[in-house]
Amino acid sequence: MTEVGFGGLAASLVLVAVAVGVSLWQQLGVERAVAWATMRAIAQLLGIGLILGFILDPDTSLAWSWGWVAVMVVFAAVTMRRRAPEVPALFFLALAAMAAAAVVTLGVIFGLGIFPLEARALVPLAGMMVGNSMNATVVAARRVVGELADHRLEVEARLALGMDSRLAARPYVRSALRTALTPQVETTKAVGLVFLPGAMTGLILAGVDPLEAVIIQAAIMFLILGSVAITASVVATGVSARLFTPDHRPVRLLREVS
Repeated sequence: MTEVGFGGLAASLVLVAVAVGVSLWQQLGVERAVAWATMRAIAQLLGIGLILGFILDPDTSLAWSWGWVAVMVVFAAVTMRRRAPEVPALFFLALAAMAAAAVVTLGVIFGLGIFPLEARALVPLAGMMVGNSMNATVVAARRVVGELADHRLEVEARLALGMDSRLAARPYVRSALRTALTPQVETTKAVGLVFLPGAMTGLILAGVDPLEAVIIQAAIMFLILGSVAITASVVATGVSARLFTPDHRPVRLLREVS
């Protein structure tokens, strides 16, 4: 078992000083941002650590863990809405997508007995699912809006030929989804060869046998890949539907107005 402790944490701040030094050397002007991000990260992680200490206690009801998962899903939906304000009704779409991904991925992971349904497995796995899905979903939502705005004339031509809005938008929704899913697909392809993922690294540092760590990491990677595909698909499809009126006319987009 590798223990860092508060002394090790304090010593690791030397690397933050390196980042600040690079900013000063290159005159990037981000040294305050780096310092603030560091302090905020420490405060947030310590606070979450105290909360998780209660939630992950073996004597604490599993209902608290499910409640924490629900909080993560809602917070992720709020974050996605802030990151993509030009996407209409993204909060509710993101909420539905995250809920669908949680039901499917966590249902497979725990329903098939891949991981035990315990707080120590539920909370971190749900966090990985939500965190990785959030980034890909924002990309998918913004790219759908961008693609349909950039190709509005082509979409209108397809509509004029008798296609409904779903068929008219399909090529551009596919393009947006490919853009959103490609980073996760490439990450999955390169895992183990180009980099060692955080979960696997943590397990090895904790003294777990490397082969066992690899098996656990592979299952987690597949969990993330499935959740990213589900959330991005649900949001891209939902956003596309909201960019047309019930009689299949494209709506005015914020991107076009700007």
